[in-house]
Amino acid sequence: MATAALARRLGASVKDAGAKKGSGWYSSHMAAASRAILERIPLVDFTLEIRDARIPISSAYEDLRDFPPSSRRIIVLNKTDLADRRQTKEWLRYFEEQSCVCYGINSHNKDNIKEFLNFIQARVRELKKDDQLKYTTTIMLVGIPNVGKSSLANSLHQIGRISAAEKGKLKHTIVSPLPGETKDISSLKIGSHPNIYVLDTPGVLHPSILDVEMGSKLVLTGAISDSLVEECEIAEYFLSILNTSNEYKHWENLLAKEDEESSRDHKTNFGGNLEVELRRRKQYLTDHTQDFIVRDVRRTLFESISSFKGNLEDEKELSKLIKVQFIALQEAFHIPLGSAKDINHRVALKLLNLYRTGRLGHYTLDPIPRNAK
Repeated sequence: MATAALARRLGASVKDAGAKKGSGWYSSHMAAASRAILERIPLVDFTLEIRDARIPISSAYEDLRDFPPSSRRIIVLNKTDLADRRQTKEWLRYFEEQSCVCYGINSHNKDNIKEFLNFIQARVRELKKDDQLKYTTTIMLVGIPNVGKSSLANSLHQIGRISAAEKGKLKHTIVSPLPGETKDISSLKIGSHPNIYVLDTPGVLHPSILDVEMGSKLVLTGAISDSLVEECEIAEYFLSILNTSNEYKHWENLLAKEDEESSRDHKTNFGGNLEVELRRRKQYLTDHTQDFIVRDVRRTLFESISSFKGNLEDEKELSKLIKVQFIALQEAFHIPLGSAKDINHRVALKLLNLYRTGRLGHYTLDPIPRNAK
C-alpha cells in the first residue's frame, strides 16, 4: 500500500535520527525522568497513563509494559477531539476487553474534565472506604511527550479548586505544543475532602523505536520533534493519509453550505461592510488559522482528490497527487514567491499545524489489533 510505503520511509528517517548520539529524541533528562518515575510508581495511589487517542498503541508508555493491568492504573486516551469518534469508542471497548481501566477525554473541554474528576474521586472513595478524610491521595500522570499531560493536570487543578471553592493563586505546569518541555515532576492539588494531588511528569520515549511505522505516527502527531526530520516528509505522509481516507468527502456539503452563506452575506453586505471584510482578509492573508484560509485549504484538497484519476494505491501515482497538492496549497496559503524548497517548507509547516489542531479532520492512525477478543 502506498501510504504504508511513505510511512516506512518516514519512520526509517525518524529511526536514523534517533540513533545519532546527542541529536536524537532520548536525552539525559529523559533517562533521569524515567528512573524517577519508576521509583515513584509503587509509592503513589494511582497511575494515569496518558496516551494520544489518535495512536492508542503507538503512544503507550514503554516503562509500564511490564506492569500487569491493575485497578490502580488507568489508561487515559487524551485528544479525543482530534481522533475519529467511532474508532475511539472501539478502542475504549478493546481496552476494556483487555481488563484495562480506560477513559477517553479532551483536556480542553471543561464538562469533560468535570466528568473525569468525578470518575477519579469515585475511584479514590472506592480505594479508601475507611477514614477517607484522613488520607491524601496521590495520582501520577505518565506518558510520552506531547500527549497532553500538563494540559490535563492544569485543567484538573483548575476545575478541582473551583469545585472545592478554594481560594489562592492557581499553579500551572508548563504547556507547550513542542515535545519535551516539561523537565521536572510537579505537584498540583485537584481535590479536597479527601485531598487529592496529581504529579505531572516529563514525557519519556523509549531510547529506540524498532517499529518504523510507529516512528512515523509519533512524529506526525508531534510526540517527536519535527526538527529531527524534514517537515515536508511529514506533511507528505499526512497527505497520503488524507488522500486515501474518506475524511475529505465530509467537506463537500460543508463547502456547499459555506458557499451559500458567503453568497448571502455578499448580497447583504454589498457596499461598505463588504469592503471592510475584504480589507480584513487582506490583513490576515498570512495567518493560516483564519477561517477563510482554512476553507480555501479544504477546498483545494477536496478538489485535487476528487478530480484525481490515478490509482491511490500506487506509490508513484500517490506521489504525483501530493506534488500537485503542494503547488496548489501555495496559493491557498497565500505564500509569496520564493525558492521551491522554501515554499514547500512553509506549506508543510502550515499544513501540519492545521492537521494537529483538528482543522483538517479527525484521524485515528492505529488500527485495532487483529487478535482483539
